[in-house]
Amino acid sequence: MGNARPFRFGVIAERMTTRAAWVDLARKVERLGYATLLIRDHVVPEPFGDQFAPLIALMAAADATTTLRVGTLVLDNDYRHPVLLAKEAATLDLLSSGRFELGLGAGWLAAEYEGAGIPFDRPGVRIGRMEEAIRVVKGLFADGSMTWAGEHYRIGGLDGFPKPAQRPRPPLLVGGGGKRILGIAGREADIASVLTSSVATGTLIDDPLARTSAKIAEKIGWIRAGAGARFDQIELNLIPSIILSDHRRAATERLIATRGWSNITVDQLWDMPSTLIGTTGEIADQIRFWRDTLGFSYIVVADEQATAFAPVVAALVSR
Repeated sequence: MGNARPFRFGVIAERMTTRAAWVDLARKVERLGYATLLIRDHVVPEPFGDQFAPLIALMAAADATTTLRVGTLVLDNDYRHPVLLAKEAATLDLLSSGRFELGLGAGWLAAEYEGAGIPFDRPGVRIGRMEEAIRVVKGLFADGSMTWAGEHYRIGGLDGFPKPAQRPRPPLLVGGGGKRILGIAGREADIASVLTSSVATGTLIDDPLARTSAKIAEKIGWIRAGAGARFDQIELNLIPSIILSDHRRAATERLIATRGWSNITVDQLWDMPSTLIGTTGEIADQIRFWRDTLGFSYIVVADEQATAFAPVVAALVSR
């Protein structure tokens, strides 16, 4: 079922304050052996904390490092017209010497749309708009001019400038948890990020029974259906919760109690790819298992866990 892709590890930034702290984080992430530094795309502090403007912050991070790749996980398509997104993304890729990875999503946080005064269309409209935007951005990255006449965007013979350093384009990540958006990831993306919580209602719903390996396998099936013959070319991404502990069972029982998951047993939680618990060696074994059974080879952790998780990276990344 899985693939034999080599592991990659990334850090998603959740605490941003000053230029010095941001540059220090980028350099630390590179030094610890992570492949990517990633940033979300929100204008309100909940639920992830205040954040810098992603593309500008990533340029600063790329400028402070030499090999670290930088990316978005993910941009909200509704916040940028795809013509401007393509120009900014290509510029970032060019100025970072080809180290940018473009992650794009349909947007989901209803309170954020309300606060910004942006219409919060139903999911099907937002997803359809994102799918068109992907086609527009890919067309503007390519050589020559492009014309597009869709339901949401119309592009008339525009030749994108600059062209990205990576050819034919920077890797595209599409993230989500629903059948339609994961099908789009299968058709269009180089990296598919599987969301294990539901955002369909415009807020974050954490249902533990939706996190089981069987449910995640179903989501991967939606990616496979969209991808067809190109499925093996797609890198599968997961952002798990990490709990390092010398006492795995006790730590698991504490987590169940803390989250109020009274209907979940220890064994059921251990069947969730999105929660990794144990020693460095035990977590490394779990990551190998989920790669072998489900295909996840690109693992992203929160910035506050980057140092503690680094020994797992060292154990799994070929040097």
